[in-house]
Amino acid sequence: MCKRIDAFVRESPANRLIHLDGSPIFESPVVGFADGDDPLFQQYKTIIALFHLTPREVMQRIADQNATTTHTSSDRLSVISWILPIARTTRISNRAQDQVPSIEWAYTRNYGEQFNDVVRRYVVDLLQSAGYSAVAPAISSLFRVHYDGLESPPASNWSERHIAYVAGLGTFSLSDGFITARGIAMRCGSVVTNLPLQPSPRPHENHIANCLYLWEGTCGACIDRCPAGAISTEGHDKMKCREYISQQVGPYQQVYGVENTGCGLCQAGVPCEAGIPPRRERSNEP
Repeated sequence: MCKRIDAFVRESPANRLIHLDGSPIFESPVVGFADGDDPLFQQYKTIIALFHLTPREVMQRIADQNATTTHTSSDRLSVISWILPIARTTRISNRAQDQVPSIEWAYTRNYGEQFNDVVRRYVVDLLQSAGYSAVAPAISSLFRVHYDGLESPPASNWSERHIAYVAGLGTFSLSDGFITARGIAMRCGSVVTNLPLQPSPRPHENHIANCLYLWEGTCGACIDRCPAGAISTEGHDKMKCREYISQQVGPYQQVYGVENTGCGLCQAGVPCEAGIPPRRERSNEP
């Protein structure tokens, strides 16, 4: 499965900045697996929200909608999660920005997520053609983004970052990003299936282990990189971030000719941009 996804990402013509220079949008992916009944999925109903779906809820609800599904309630479920690292040239272009994203970054946010959907469909088709049930929740009829008034940021019922954490692919950051072995500058996706797969180990001490600031109080580079002042030692102000992107970055949708520009300044020009930053040497003194 890992090799098939890797080959598809590397070879697909959709993984190209065809509106610019034709260079790759993403580098080779990282793939991990999770047990569909991992207790963390149920805990997310408390950590994120009650409406956040578990893999088993996903499969059952899709089964209820589709009488031809091959899924049964006794099936062992797996989740396939992947990381699509943003190409180095795009990351370099965004390092030079201090107010709005580079055109390469904006195109990656816009067309890169479209390609991520292509990967989702590819994995689903691959599994279904082999006789398994498979659902990509983020592009399924189940996916919802919930809004809880003007004071709270929207939240989806399927967080790809949180799924990736269960699959052992990284941990969370001060900026609310997700730091993987290939860095924080990435997109991620997932598919739920009844194909039994060996879960990947979670090699990190906890859910914040890869962030230097959260782990040991050093770094904080993303604070200085954020033009909105939305990142502080207290964390990430999602509403302030959204407001800046809407008001200051939004006009660049027309300039760049895309529907979504993103921002990503906190993901480029920082130690965790392309990998897990090394921790400082700890003293052996008690």
